[in-house]
Amino acid sequence: MFRRLLEMIRFSHTIFAMPFALASAVLAWQDEPFRVLDLVGITLCMVFARSMAMAFNRIADHDIDALNPRTAGRHLPAGTLSSKAVAIFAVLCAAGFVASTLFFYFHKPVNPWPIYLAGPVLLFICAYSLTKRFSILAHFWLGASLMLAPIAAWIAIRGMANLETPLVLGLAVLFWVAGFDILYACQDADFDRKAKLSSIPARLGVARSLRLAAVCHVAMLGMLALLGFVNPHLGLLYLIGVGVIAVLILYEHWLVRPDDLTRVNRAFFQVNAVISLGLFALVCVQVAIR
Repeated sequence: MFRRLLEMIRFSHTIFAMPFALASAVLAWQDEPFRVLDLVGITLCMVFARSMAMAFNRIADHDIDALNPRTAGRHLPAGTLSSKAVAIFAVLCAAGFVASTLFFYFHKPVNPWPIYLAGPVLLFICAYSLTKRFSILAHFWLGASLMLAPIAAWIAIRGMANLETPLVLGLAVLFWVAGFDILYACQDADFDRKAKLSSIPARLGVARSLRLAAVCHVAMLGMLALLGFVNPHLGLLYLIGVGVIAVLILYEHWLVRPDDLTRVNRAFFQVNAVISLGLFALVCVQVAIR
């Protein structure tokens, strides 16, 4: 059952947000001492929060997934997992997330912010699963949910001090995720329209949605470039790396075309995984050199 639960929440997709949280932590540690407990706490919080949100999403979308041919084979519609088992898993992950925030309570001075914000963060990221029913901005809500990863990692280490860096990095994540989620949702444009779900592809059509996704990714690149000027620990190497990311973004949009959505999964997972891991590696190399 545990293997099926990991498959259900697509545990491998943790690769999208985790590197951004760790990149934010690396930048925060340039002005704060490194603590192993911080690293453990951030990792656990990321895993538990995402797992809880995905489990809640699968429960909330159970009926919709059953009607969509693309998602009818998922674990809940197919009956390979029960709603009760997934609900228990979600509750345990939520408890694990809250418990993991205690790692940051042992700072000197004490940092209570992770504990204070644990509940609101869980509510916000779970609310995404309901937004598609009433707003075309659901893609941006998902982006804002992942935006919390670098911001929360920074606050866990430095509290509320100097939030410019995580906010700019977080905005880059928001536009990046919103852009590729719009790309991914193009697969379901016809189904969403028939089911009266408020996705951008269902409302605007595939061609215009792809253009909007491109605009989001241009904004993402702008935020990443701005980060190189906002944070004093980043420099020329980082900015060159942002140029490489721009090339990957162009490749992603070349893969997905209005009349050919067969390569959406390659664009969604493979290219974005390279972008996420590459940015983290870039930040690490840059701060090591400086």
